Amino acid sequence: MRGRSDGGQKKRLIASLCVVAIFLCFLYVYYGSSNHGAAALEYGSRSLRKLGSSYLGGDDDTDGKQYDSSTKFGLDEGEEDIVPKTFPVCDDRHSELIPCLDRHLIYQMRLKLDLSVMEHYERHCPPPERRYNCLIPPPPGYKIPIKWPQSRDEVWKANIPHTHLAHEKSDQNWMVVKGEKIVFPGGGTHFHYGADKYIASIANMLNFSHNNLNDEGRIRTVLDVGCGVASFGAYLLSSDIIAMSLAPNDVHQNQIQFALERGIPAYLGVLGTKRLPYPSRSFELAHCSRCRIDWLQRDGILLLELDRLLRPGGYFAYSSPEAYAQDEEDLRIWREMSALVERMCWRIAAKRNQTVIWQKPLTNDCYMEREPGTKPPLCRSDDDPDAVWGVAMEACITPYSDHHQKAKGSGLAPWPARLTSPPPRLADFGYSSEMFEKDTETWRHRVGSYWDLLSPKIEADTVRNLMDMKANLGSFAAALKSKNVWVMNVVPEDGPNTLKVIFDRGLIGTTHNWCEAFSTYPRTYDLLHAWTVFSDIEKKGCSGEDLLLEMDRILRPSGFVIIRDKQPVIDFIKKYLSALHWEAVATADAGADSDNEGDVVFIVQKKLRLTSESLRNSE
Repeated sequence: MRGRSDGGQKKRLIASLCVVAIFLCFLYVYYGSSNHGAAALEYGSRSLRKLGSSYLGGDDDTDGKQYDSSTKFGLDEGEEDIVPKTFPVCDDRHSELIPCLDRHLIYQMRLKLDLSVMEHYERHCPPPERRYNCLIPPPPGYKIPIKWPQSRDEVWKANIPHTHLAHEKSDQNWMVVKGEKIVFPGGGTHFHYGADKYIASIANMLNFSHNNLNDEGRIRTVLDVGCGVASFGAYLLSSDIIAMSLAPNDVHQNQIQFALERGIPAYLGVLGTKRLPYPSRSFELAHCSRCRIDWLQRDGILLLELDRLLRPGGYFAYSSPEAYAQDEEDLRIWREMSALVERMCWRIAAKRNQTVIWQKPLTNDCYMEREPGTKPPLCRSDDDPDAVWGVAMEACITPYSDHHQKAKGSGLAPWPARLTSPPPRLADFGYSSEMFEKDTETWRHRVGSYWDLLSPKIEADTVRNLMDMKANLGSFAAALKSKNVWVMNVVPEDGPNTLKVIFDRGLIGTTHNWCEAFSTYPRTYDLLHAWTVFSDIEKKGCSGEDLLLEMDRILRPSGFVIIRDKQPVIDFIKKYLSALHWEAVATADAGADSDNEGDVVFIVQKKLRLTSESLRNSE
């Protein structure tokens, strides 16, 4: 009896352990995978799998076959035309999802990244089976953003419900919570008393007339590294200077979101291991104010990346304790940094109090006079300084071309004349001045037509943040100069690298592949312009549904999309309007200046959606 009793106890113990093990496995699967992965979508994935969208996860209904995410506009004979009744809505906790900058994805995929060089802040996009197939909801209480220029100084707290920066930087005047709003006094870590005074002091250090940093139009494009909430860039705009405010999705993770909500040009990026997505010689000035970057690491590779991006004679304004502090560590950093920039042929243009301004040389002469074996070396002759998409940084100096060596500078007209003056780098693409001028005029006419179509829906301050998803020479943005807007000009990573022409015109932009998600927060652009973008991704075999979902993600509620493409593309998009909660605004023939016969202009508007829970209740 005792033996049988012991055996029974053992069986019960084993059974109990099995139950506990099964329960723990269930918890792991549910909370580890479902919480942040593709399985977080709460409904709709089975029905949407039939659509051809690579945002879908899971492995049901595939019959062991890999899922085809490509899109073909127009049906062949006998093909079934499937249209979704709705897209699922992501859970509210995904209201700030940035698919290619998602730290949860990095943890789930167990990516082996070097944290010391910021690899975890670089782009890591989900594979097709882990992409989201849902509509990103706004946070509870979301309101239509405050209009520019008032938005420079205040935004709705409900739209970005994060106040930790207000508390953490309370002594530095970054931002202050006031009732339903978050207010931006214009301060920063280094300029507590206002960016405007700080900007004027930099201009004064450089002896620019009237303490105006634009130097009579010679300084137009600026790169602000580690920008915080972008108050430096915000206060440059009144001087006709446009800054690309850059910061990673780090512990201050919402700083770029605040910048874009304010209507200030900004981009999520980091000085890590890959080149920043801008061509060489794009900026007249780079700026770092207490940006906490170790400029000495890896043989000065990050400072050399700034050198690649600066124009001939460009400036680097650096405000940091190393420039003025007297403790042993800061003095050591200052000595080593001074030695590094001297070997890079930079000179001190000005130094006062807590700020030093270095200037890059105008020609290659200093590089040629260095002792043999001096580091950093010059980059290899076969290195393309304008190749940036996924290209690793190198610890080398980018010398000037023969043209720039002879010109002793960039050869650009001052702003605003440079917007319509054919830039020297046009010749890199075989474009003539006449072709440039014709392109400018063509897009001036097209943009005028767009605004005529939009006129029943918009007023002067309706839109602020615009994106041209295929910018070519930047003439769409140039045509908008008289309007109170700014444009993120996007150039495809596999096409002609015309982004350098765009920067030479005094505009800003970035390189991107529209088969992937863009590096921005949800709800950050008021208007998207898609000129043959859908036709281009069709050629690549990418998913049109994916692109529609991505456009919906980055578009603000009540924002607009202008699609200029062939008729089958427009027909394809029309089938998804109800599922996306978009509505048609206008349709028009592309006209005599169309690139392809039969092209159509189609304008849609995104409806204001509530949170996922309230939307589900309404359905």
